[in-house]
Parts: sequence; structure tokens; C-alpha cells
Amino acid sequence: MRTAIYPGTFDPITNGHLDVIRRCLSLFDRVVVAVAHREEKDPLFSVEERVEILKESLEKMKRVEVDQFDGLLVEYAKKKGAKAIIRGLRAVSDFEYEFQMALMNRRLDASIETVFLTPSEQHIFLSSSLVKEVVSLGGDVGGMVPQEVERRLREKFKQ
Repeated sequence: MRTAIYPGTFDPITNGHLDVIRRCLSLFDRVVVAVAHREEKDPLFSVEERVEILKESLEKMKRVEVDQFDGLLVEYAKKKGAKAIIRGLRAVSDFEYEFQMALMNRRLDASIETVFLTPSEQHIFLSSSLVKEVVSLGGDVGGMVPQEVERRLREKFKQ
């Protein structure tokens, strides 16, 4: 079984993330969407909330598992039996950081490949940070995130 890990903070998940997950399913037998414990990023949602939101957003996708991890990604990938780490690229600005991470992960464990995927053109501009900013300023993010995510964002920002 070909397993891939799609790691991220997913604070919150966007339709761009969902698009990348759909693309993964055409390449891999199983995709583990792994929520990273990254408190230094000062997430809006707790790890538990992000896992819950992901499970709700992905419940209709077969062969997708939601989990959380802390520590080295390659160690987590080995534990899950994954042979690939999926990273989404939206713009050239993402590439330098992601490329460095891919090379470090290869140095730590050359048996795990990094696969870069881009979302569809209609989602290429989306980021969790941008979505949160728009909602915090009272803007409409319909079509950018699942409806449940939009509802939760409005609750967080008391709108």
C-alpha cells in the first residue's frame, strides 16, 4: 500500500488543501493528513479543534486518515509506513522554504520522497493566514473554505 503524509498546521483547512488531498488520492492508496503541533505559529484553533475540523471536512473522502504529530516529520512518516511526504506549492515564494525542508528530510531519511503538488488555479492564492485575515476584517470567505470552517472562523472572530 502506497501511503503519503500530508503534514501542515491546517489553521484552518482551505479548499486549496482539499484540492491537494484529492490530487494525492489519485497517486497514493492512503493519505494521512497530519496536523503539526506548531505552537510557535500561534494558531487560532487548538490541535484538537483542527483535527476535528479536518475529520468533518474529509469525512466523505475514502482512504484519508486524520492524525496529529509532534517532532520530526520523517520519524512520523516512518511510523506510519509512508514513502512520501506531500507539500503544497502555491507560489515561487513557497519553493525556497519547501525545497530546504525536502533536502533536510532526504538527509534524515533518503527512503522517504517529497512530492510537491500545486492546487488548482482557482485556489492557488489561498492560504490559511489570508483566510483568517479576511474573516477578522469582516470579509466573505465563502468558496475558499468548507462551510463548517467558515462558521467556526466567524465564531472565533465573534461575527
